[in-house]
Amino acid sequence: MRHFGIIGYPLLHSFSAKYFNKKFQKEQIDAEYSLYPIVENELEQVRDLLNRLDGMNITLPYKQTIIPYLKGLDDTAVTIGAVNVVHNHIGYNTDCLGFIESIQPLLRSYDKKALVLGTGGAAKAICYGLTKLQIEPTLVSRTPNEQAIGYDAIDQSIMDTHSIIINCTPLGMLPDIESCPNIPYELITELHSLFDCIYNPEETLFLKKGRLQGASTQNGMRMLIGQANAAWKIWNKE
Repeated sequence: MRHFGIIGYPLLHSFSAKYFNKKFQKEQIDAEYSLYPIVENELEQVRDLLNRLDGMNITLPYKQTIIPYLKGLDDTAVTIGAVNVVHNHIGYNTDCLGFIESIQPLLRSYDKKALVLGTGGAAKAICYGLTKLQIEPTLVSRTPNEQAIGYDAIDQSIMDTHSIIINCTPLGMLPDIESCPNIPYELITELHSLFDCIYNPEETLFLKKGRLQGASTQNGMRMLIGQANAAWKIWNKE
């Protein structure tokens, strides 16, 4: 039997085990997929998992901190600076592929700029994907710097020129469903599209507030499925 799993914390929200175990059962694959919720001060446990598992997914908050434990990265992961898939001690990033596949059919001719809320591993992959789609990303952080503006800098002008808003923070993720990024939702219109990397709950407060303003919305389920399919291909490489 082959063994796969995901590390992160918390993993209460994760759909990966259900997705892969259903796939294994349907396709009669002799494999199992397990959850490994590891708190930050116990990350050393990952060394044992790297040796035991045939393939691994990485989620919050370890998409960057996992890198020193690996033997190397593929070119895309090097460029992005974050990893969400591991095979044979090598890190890969399939988040960008899942994101591109999920958002590309929804793009409109006037979508030229996007606000990317958050600066972690998911945000890095999203920015990479947006650049591939020729959309200019603007990072938003609680601690603004040369690479990111602060939330208080999001004014009418910024909202008017950024038709896509993407939540790459854990705000709104199960069980913290009453939280959302602090942006001026009253400035959202039907010309905006809101995308949330979160898929559990199906509609986050971020997406709900956008929908009530007339914006089109999409959660992270399609992105999850896209990156998971890409991960499966990597795990089955020679």
